[in-house]
Amino acid sequence: MRERQLEVFRAVMNYGGINRASEMLNISQPAVSRMISGLEADTGLTLFERSGRTVKPTPEARQFKREVDTYFIGLDRIAGAAEEIRELRRGHVRMTVMPALSLSLAPSIMRQAVKLHPTVKTTLDVHTSPRIGELIGSGQFDLGLCHLSVDRPEIEVLGTWHVDCVCVMASDHPLAKRKVLRPEDMDGEALVSLSYQTDTAQWLGQVFQAARVRPKILAEAQPSYVACLMAAEGLGIAIIDSLTAEFFQSDRISVVPFGPSIPFEFKLIRPSGIKSSALASHFADIALDVMSKLPLIK
Repeated sequence: MRERQLEVFRAVMNYGGINRASEMLNISQPAVSRMISGLEADTGLTLFERSGRTVKPTPEARQFKREVDTYFIGLDRIAGAAEEIRELRRGHVRMTVMPALSLSLAPSIMRQAVKLHPTVKTTLDVHTSPRIGELIGSGQFDLGLCHLSVDRPEIEVLGTWHVDCVCVMASDHPLAKRKVLRPEDMDGEALVSLSYQTDTAQWLGQVFQAARVRPKILAEAQPSYVACLMAAEGLGIAIIDSLTAEFFQSDRISVVPFGPSIPFEFKLIRPSGIKSSALASHFADIALDVMSKLPLIK
């Protein structure tokens, strides 16, 4: 059996005869008759009773048509799926981000992406930066936002940005009204530090050492929003990224710039050596556009 035979058979059944089927298919009546005869030979079924120029479907033809309709419905679904994929209306984009970017930045990207592609499935997972590197490098996610300190051949970097770190503390803290805080202001002050393994903590350690300042490390916390909330409870000053600080800013919390500048860097990455889908590439473009419009990001 050939698909064209089935198409002609379906047309004869739907349009009630060979004449009308030939008109709708724009082929000759003899060609339609040959297709039907060939289909009958291939299936071993008598599909039509012929009387002069008219044909009447047999019960076997009606039963066979149900299966043929199912076949063409499947083809229509496949064609529809291909069209949706081509027009970026179907697919699944998987994105993973570090905790500090999961509060506002990543949801902003997802909001814009879903607005443009409301029928697409999206996944947003939160992991540490080292874990994100593993997930992207192995192709388990399409896009990642994280800190990536070392270039890796299995990862392609699409963009690099940073925000400045700021000081966060309870609103009644003695230093809360300062316009800027410097290392010497931290001497002897209680500090809620990020984990010593983070770049931010290492940057601060170098800054404090150069200024010969010894703050009092009251606690270590990770991720940055935990340090922020601990500072809000009056446990000390936390020096964290400005994105997290802005998200939690309220009457309970004061945010004061810190000098010199401590950069909190992050990158948009995707697997290298694996061709991204058109949909994933468009999500990357959306992320780049969102990043370019946020005033805190440099």
